[in-house]
Formats: sequence, structure tokens, C-alpha cells
Amino acid sequence: MSKYWNSTVKQLQPYVPGEQPKDMKYIKLNTNESPYPPSPRVLEAISEGNNGTLRLYPDPNTDNLRNVVAEYYDIDKDEVFVGNGSDEVLAFSFMTFFSPEKKVLFPDITYSFYKVYAKLLNLDTEIIPLDEEFNIPIEKLCKNSGGVVLANPNAPTSKEVSIDDIKRILESNRDNVVIVDEAYIDFGGASVVNLIKDYDNLLVVQTLSKSRALAGLRVGFALGSKELIEGLNRLKNSINSYTIDRIAIVGAIAAFEDEAYFKELTSKIINTREETIVKLRDIGFKVMDSKANFVFVSHKKMKAEEIFKELRKKGILVRYFNEPRINNFLRITIGTDEEMKTLIEELKNILN
Repeated sequence: MSKYWNSTVKQLQPYVPGEQPKDMKYIKLNTNESPYPPSPRVLEAISEGNNGTLRLYPDPNTDNLRNVVAEYYDIDKDEVFVGNGSDEVLAFSFMTFFSPEKKVLFPDITYSFYKVYAKLLNLDTEIIPLDEEFNIPIEKLCKNSGGVVLANPNAPTSKEVSIDDIKRILESNRDNVVIVDEAYIDFGGASVVNLIKDYDNLLVVQTLSKSRALAGLRVGFALGSKELIEGLNRLKNSINSYTIDRIAIVGAIAAFEDEAYFKELTSKIINTREETIVKLRDIGFKVMDSKANFVFVSHKKMKAEEIFKELRKKGILVRYFNEPRINNFLRITIGTDEEMKTLIEELKNILN
């Protein structure tokens, strides 16, 4: 620990991202990336975007991209905020809307970056335990608080909260911001974007990393009332006005414009997920219902950590969380049909 670090940094427990190995080629089912490439139109736009303008700063307001997103979701451009990946958008949101004087509520088992942001900003939190089946006790989020953060579908549990339950949370927190993190919503979940017109305390955060196969491009966005978006812009422009580069802007626009490819890609992943769930259950796995591009599983005859290690030896990476309550579960990203076939075959070998 460096003597030069301040007290806040010394106390941080940073988020640990999924492994990005370099020692050999793996079947990578550990970081919820898309198994398929982005739309060819994205690659074409990126190639054309390298046209001599990289010497110039990008548009700090990302107006062209915000216009495209606004049209896609049938909202106003001023109800769209764009950031360098949804992690940055979430960080800005914590900084903009939550205060140390009031408790921020979120589940105990969820995206672990929430705890990191809260610690970094010295926020007071109330962690809401999930039940034994990893369902969120909605009533415990329905109280006047300092704000609520909800990943829907949740990660790593893959479970979805209904729109009606989210309405209950919004109604109970009329004076506080409710952030709904919809990173995985395009894989069968029901988005609450349409509630923005009725709830000025709702901020919906999404990403192009998963369903549009652009994890390497780093583009995320938030949708909410003009008041919320104005707050995010005030914060962003006090830190870094140019958060999105020129290449990312044109690539993201092309991804939104190729709706046919988007639907084809998500349909493939959903179909493979459902087939994989059946096969995993057939070999004795408990599999949580999933509306994401991953499944959350455990096996009664073999510990998750052992399965994780054995799969790694065979060149297959999945995610293991050595944390209370979920240390006997694995999170498995949905890959191609061929990759999932190999996974099932190797799991059978390991279990036998």
C-alpha cells in the first residue's frame, strides 16, 4: 500500500473484472461478451470514420448519436445521455444523484461495481438481502430513501423484476432517483424506458457492449427526464467533456441503424440460452430462470469452484464468485451453439 494514496483509495476494494487471458486460446464464457461480431455496417462506419478527422476533438455533446438513440426509443434528445460505457454512466449517476446524508438501497447480490462506487463516494448504503431463490424483496425497496439502484435483469443471478414491481419502487421514491441498469434487457426482458414520461425520478442505463456486440467500443447511455440528463451533463462537463471518441460515435450510430442484425443476434443468443438451460438441467444442474445472455448455475454433486478449475484446464472460462451465498454457483455466458455443445460435453466428462 503506497504512502502516497489518500485515505479513500486505501480503503477501496476495487471491482474485479472477468479474466482476459493471454496465455492460450480459450472458449470465453466468463465476461458476458457477445459470441458474434458486430454488424458489418459498424465495421464499415468505423473504417470510413478514419477519414483524417481524428486530429480534431469529437463532438462533446454527441448530438448525432443522441438523436439516433432518441429516435430509436421515441423520446427527446435532451432525455439521452451518452457515456464511455455504462460503467462510466453509472459512476456519473452515483456522483450526480446520491448524497452521503441519505441511504442508497440496492440488493446484496448484484453488480459489484455498485458497492465500489458507494465506497468511493462515502455513501451510506442499505444492502437488501435477496431471498433463498435470489428474488429481490421488492417491498424493502419501496420506502423513502436516498435512492435505489436495480440491475434488471440482475447480475449475476440473471433474474428479472416485473414492470409493475419497478413502478411500486418508483412510486415509493418520488423524491429520489431510481436507477434501473438494463445492461441485459435485450435478451428477453421488458424495458421500463416507456415509464420515463410518467416518472421524472427514473433513470434507465443501457449499453452497446452486450446485445450489439460492441464491448470493445465502450459506449453506454442513460435515458431519463431532461432534469436528470442535465445533471449528468453538468457532472460530465466538470470532469471530461470529450468522453466519447469519433470512432465510437460512428460505430454506435451504425449499430442502432442496423435493426435487422440486432434482432438476429439477440434471437440467436436467446435460442441458444434456452437450449443450454435444458441440457444443463438434464445433467443435474440447478439453473436460475434467465432473461440475460448468461445463466447462473450450481450442481449438488460437485462444488462450483472445482468445476470452474476443471473447465479452465480444458480451455473453457466461466465466472466463479468466491463470495458468501453464491460461492457454489457459476455464471456462464452464452456462446455460440458449437461453444455451448463443447461446454456440455466437458461438463459431462468432469461430472463423471
